[in-house]
Amino acid sequence: MDMHLPLQLFGTDGCRGVANDGLPPELAMRLGRAGGYFLSKGSPSPRGCPFVVVGRDTRLSGDMLEAALVAGITSVGVDVLRAGVLPTPALAYVARMAGAAGAAMVSASHNPVEDNGIKFFSASGYKLTVAEEAQIEAMVLQASDTLPRPTGAGVGRVEDRPDLLDGYVRHVTQLVESLAGLRLVVDVAHGAAYHVAPLVLRRLGAEITVLNAEPDGHRINVECGSTHPEGLRKAVLSAGAAAGLAFDGDADRLIAVSASGAVLDGDVIMGICAVDALARGELPGRAVAATVMSNYGLDEALGRLGGRVVRTPVGDRHVLHAMLEHGLAVGGEQSGHVIFLDANTTGDGLVTALKLLGVMRRTGRSLDELASHIPRWPQVHETVRVSRKDGFDDSPRIKLAVEEVRERLGEKGRVLVRPSGTEPVIRVMLEGNVPEAELQRMARDLAGVIESELNRPV
Repeated sequence: MDMHLPLQLFGTDGCRGVANDGLPPELAMRLGRAGGYFLSKGSPSPRGCPFVVVGRDTRLSGDMLEAALVAGITSVGVDVLRAGVLPTPALAYVARMAGAAGAAMVSASHNPVEDNGIKFFSASGYKLTVAEEAQIEAMVLQASDTLPRPTGAGVGRVEDRPDLLDGYVRHVTQLVESLAGLRLVVDVAHGAAYHVAPLVLRRLGAEITVLNAEPDGHRINVECGSTHPEGLRKAVLSAGAAAGLAFDGDADRLIAVSASGAVLDGDVIMGICAVDALARGELPGRAVAATVMSNYGLDEALGRLGGRVVRTPVGDRHVLHAMLEHGLAVGGEQSGHVIFLDANTTGDGLVTALKLLGVMRRTGRSLDELASHIPRWPQVHETVRVSRKDGFDDSPRIKLAVEEVRERLGEKGRVLVRPSGTEPVIRVMLEGNVPEAELQRMARDLAGVIESELNRPV
C-alpha cells in the first residue's frame, strides 16, 4: 500500500473543500462518474446491476453535492441506493451487508460547517487506499472524459433506502447486553448521529439527555460535539450523569466525559478498552495501533500488563494498515477516531461508546476509576492557520526552532510538527516530562515561528 502518492484532490480522508467553491457540484459529479465506474468494475451484484450506497451528514450543502454525486454515478450505468442521513461508519457497514460495489459518503466529518467532502468505501467496507484514490483522481483530472455514457435502459437507477440504517442499529445493539439505569448525556453535534445514537442507547435501557440534536444543517460541529466538549462537560456535572458522549459531525469519532467532568480523549478510551481486554486475555496481538500523536501514557498502561503500542503515522488509514498487518483488533487516534475491527471496518463513534460503556458495566467501575489506570504525560497542542503548507519542513528557521525545542525536552520528550491533511493548518504537538506551563510556552513560541514563516509573502 503506497501511502505517499501525491494527490491533488484527495487528502487524508477523502476529497474536501468549501462546498460550492473548492468542492463545487461539477467536481462532485466528476467524482461520482469516476468513483462509480471504479467501484463497479468486475463487481458482482445481488441486484444484477452493480450499485453503490450513498449517504450524507446534515450539512446544508449535502443535498446539492449528493445530487451531483448521484448523477455522476448513475451516468456510468451504476445504480444508487440513497441511505439518507446516517453516520459514516453506518454507511460502511450497511453497504458491505447489502452486497454493494462500494459506498460514497458526503461529509466533512469534524470540519467547519461550510466545508464538505466525498469519500469512497470498497465493497468490503474499508476506505479506499491511496493507490485506489489515485486511480479515481486520474480519471477525474484527465483532459477528456472517456468513461461510459450509457443511454436508455443502461442508465443507472436511484432508490431511496433509509431503512438500510435498521441493519446497523440491530448490529450495534448486540455489542452490549444492557445499559439499563445508566444515566448519560449525549452530544450529537447537530450531525449524522442525531437520531441513531439516542435510539440505540435508549433501546439498550440507558437514561439519556440529548444535546445539539437539531439536524438543521448550519450548526453541525459549531461549538459542540467531539471538538468542543465544554458544553457536554457542564451538562454531565449538572445532571449528575455517569458519563457524557460527544460525537463529531459524521459520528466516526467519540470523546467521553466522566462523572467528575474529566474529558477523555481517544488515547484514554483506547487504553481503557485495551487494558480491560488484555487483562481478560482477549486482546489480539496483545497490542493496539496508535499514531505518533498518541500520549506515551498509553504505552505505559499496556506495558504494565505485557502489552504494547504499534506506532503509525498520523491518519486512520495508517492505523488500519498496521492493524491488518499485525492482526490487531483495536487501534485509533487521540482525536477519538477509534477502530474496533470485531465490530466495524472503520472508526465508529457509536461502537466506541458502546465498547466503553460495556467496560463500565462489566467491571462495575466508574469512568474516573477506569481512566485513572491510563497515565497521561504532559502534552500540549497548537494549531497554526497558514496561507501555505507546502515546504514547511524546508524552512531553515522552522528547522532550527524545532531542534531547539527537541534539545530542551531531552531524550524522553517529543516534538511533532505536521501539516493537516484536511485543513490549511500546521499542527504542533509537544510532549515531555516537564511542567505543562513550560511545554505551552515552548509550543506557542514554535507556533509563532511557523506562523511568521508560512504567512509571509513568497
